[in-house]
Parts: sequence; structure tokens; C-alpha cells
Amino acid sequence: MKKLWINGEWTDGAQHTTVRSPSDRADVVGEYATAGAEQVETAIAAAHQASLSWRHSGVQQRADALDLIGTEIQARKTELGTLLAREEGKTLPEAIGEVGRAAAIFKFFAQEALRIRGDKLASVRPGIEVDVSREPVGVVGIIAPWNFPIAIPAWKVAPALAFGNTVLLKPAELVPASSWALAEIISRAGLPPGVFNLVAGPGRVVGEAMVNDRRVDAISFTGSVATGSRVLAACAARRAKVQLEMGGKNPLVVLADSDLEVAVNAAVQGSFYSTGQRCTASSRIIVEEAIYGRFVAAVTEKLGQLKVGHALHAGVDIGPVVDQSQLDQDLRYIQIAKDEGAKLAFGGERLQRDTDGYFLNPALFVDCDPAMQHTREEIFGPVASVIPAKNYEHALQLANDTEFGLTAGICTTSLKYATHFRRHARAGMVMVNVPTAGVDYHVPFGGTKGSSYGAREQGSAAVEFFTTMKTSYIAS
Repeated sequence: MKKLWINGEWTDGAQHTTVRSPSDRADVVGEYATAGAEQVETAIAAAHQASLSWRHSGVQQRADALDLIGTEIQARKTELGTLLAREEGKTLPEAIGEVGRAAAIFKFFAQEALRIRGDKLASVRPGIEVDVSREPVGVVGIIAPWNFPIAIPAWKVAPALAFGNTVLLKPAELVPASSWALAEIISRAGLPPGVFNLVAGPGRVVGEAMVNDRRVDAISFTGSVATGSRVLAACAARRAKVQLEMGGKNPLVVLADSDLEVAVNAAVQGSFYSTGQRCTASSRIIVEEAIYGRFVAAVTEKLGQLKVGHALHAGVDIGPVVDQSQLDQDLRYIQIAKDEGAKLAFGGERLQRDTDGYFLNPALFVDCDPAMQHTREEIFGPVASVIPAKNYEHALQLANDTEFGLTAGICTTSLKYATHFRRHARAGMVMVNVPTAGVDYHVPFGGTKGSSYGAREQGSAAVEFFTTMKTSYIAS
């Protein structure tokens, strides 16, 4: 039984959960403790107490701890990647890549801890200096999703610690294994008791307590729109700082002048890799009519070459859906698309393999109307809709016709259209001739409209959420 990490000790939970691989339900990944109200209270109290001294810790101490964590993650990336692939279903190469990204994030923020900047200004009053500095927010509650079970906790935990905050990490119930492995590494990094706490468990117990407790100064959440809206309302009611990353229904525009091979690769990778379980996936592919037929034929051919199977098996391109509930949702939307009159050009059926897993053939719908339900709501699976566009202007209009605004992509060889799209796409991140899914660890991440709320994540922008500004006046 893997325990919780609370106040510098491995602690029993109120209950436990059994994690099984979505590639093979007979493969038990492990037994993991889940917190009840008593463990959550202990963790919050410990984080609150530890924040009183940790906020004044030296930046070198923080940098050294984060660098040590990043070094061990990198050294164990194959082992941790295998664990991740088993519990979440990413293919092994993708999982190892995610672990490597987590290591790089900790290394990056080890250095950011040494680069906390301020300003010294002249006052309009003679003999007075003005100093503007950044201070830790305090106790940060982190609510992480299941689709990136080590990278997303890393890009929240690392900056929180780097800037002097204490942390309560609640991983998604489906994927506690990777967060437990991360906590085990952090437990040996020399942090004082209470600075980092792993509080796994159900949202109705752990998440609700973190969101509503006044000792928790900030909440960083990644998950569904519905849950994010409830988190926002609760935090607003007590004026806690909040950061939300939620859904996406991301467009990929393919113009007639695009390089067909580049466009097909961007569409297939962006829409279907990681089993389409990415908020940055390009689920709406908007194709100019002049190239529409050739593009659809090429994508269909490419999909026929992909191998769906066990996440740990060599040569597999797409792993299983994460669990039965997500598989049911995917299949429900596939039926909705059929009922709406969209044409199923490829896939969409449950697949049987040698092991008992949640395998789904990627679904490509064509000749879709932008008003159809399946083209407007996030599915979060390997399902993409192709929508025809008359020209660039029409394609841009369709791209922006969504309540979401996380990523938007365009494939074109025209500098004119690429530049115009970058300026006019209503999204937080814009991709030109690359998949909409796949971002670097050292630059800002986040969207607009219904996709995000609050300060950006990752890179140097992370300082905005995890610190507050103080202005001091000093008479000479």
C-alpha cells in the first residue's frame, strides 16, 4: 500500500484505491491510500504552519532542492515512464517523453528561483525610494488532471516551491501512481516538513476542503469546465487567488496552399496521438474546399497505417482510452455525430486486442456542419471533425466560432495568411505548420474565453500566479 505524504511523514489514508492498467485490466498497477477529512485537515494545517518559515527560505535552498528532484526524475525516466504508461495508457515513448518534460520543468524552475526580480524606482517625493518586490502567495492547493499525470503536477508544484509557497497536491483519482512516485522523490529533497504534501483522494473530500479552506491562499486547477466553474465560484466567494485550465475545442485550419504532408502529419498527431486525450488536441479540422478531397483521402490513409494497442508494446502509435467512463463518452459522441448526419470516414469502433483494455479505433468524421453538437463540445478522445471552408476568411471565422480558446493552428505556405492568423485567431496559443498539441516547458501556457482563467502557467509567466507584489516606500 502506497501512503500519503503529509507533514514530512508517510501517512495512512482513510481508504485506498486499486489502480489497474487501461491496456490490461488484469494488470494491477498498485494500491494507493486516499485521504479522508482527518488527513486533509492535517495536511492543510501542516502546509499553513510551514508557510510561515518557508516563505523566508533562501533561494539557493529552493534551487538546490528543485534541481535534485529534476535530476532524479531524469535518471529514472524509463522506469517512471513505464509506470505512467501502465496507469494512464500513453504509449511508452510518449510516457517517457512526459517524464523527461517533468524533469526539465524542475530544472528550469530551480533556476527561476534565483531570478525573482523586483524594481527600484524613484519616488515623486524627494528623499524617498520605492522598492517593488515579489513575495510568496502562501499555501497553494493543486488539483491535477489524469491525462498528464506527472507533467502537469510538475509544472504546478515546481514554480510553487521555487517562489516560496507550500503545496497541497491532489492528483486525479484515476492516476495516483505517478504523483506518488513524484512525491517519493520530493520527500528526499530536503524540504522541511509540511512544505510539500501529497493528499490523494476524491474531489468531494480533498478538493472541496482545499477550495473552501481559508488557510489555502491559492488554487491551481486543471480539469473540466464544469468543475472549474465550481472552483472559481468557491474561490471568488472567499477571495482566494485562482488559476484555471479547462477545456478546448481547438481548430486546425488547412489552406489550399499548404504542404499536404505537413498538414496531414499535424492533423493526425494533433488530433489522435495520446488517444486524443489532450486539451490542446485539434478536434476541429477546417479545410479549404480546393484541397478538401485530397486532404481527407490522405488523412484516412494515414489513419489506416496507425497501430492501436497496449501502451507498453513496441510499434503501437495509440494506446487505450483511460477508463470505461471515458470510452463510453467517446462512443456516445461518435453516435451523436452519426445521428447528426456527419459522415464517418474512418474508425470509431471498439477494438479487441489480446488483453482486456479500452481500445478505440480513431474516428474521423467529414462533411461536418460547424453547428453540430459533436463539433462544438469537447469530447476528449480520438475523435476529429473535418469542416469545409470556402476560403481563408471563412476558415478564420469558423476557427473563432467556439466558446473555447486554448490553441489554434494553421497549415499554409503563405506568410501573409500565417501572420494574419497569428494576430486574429482568438486563442492563447497559435501554431503554424505544427500540431496544436505539443508545447515547450519554458514558455507560457494558457488560453482565452472558456478555456482558461487567471495567470498563465509555465515559463517565466508562472511568477505572476505564485507570487504577490509588495510596494515599499523608504525614506533616506
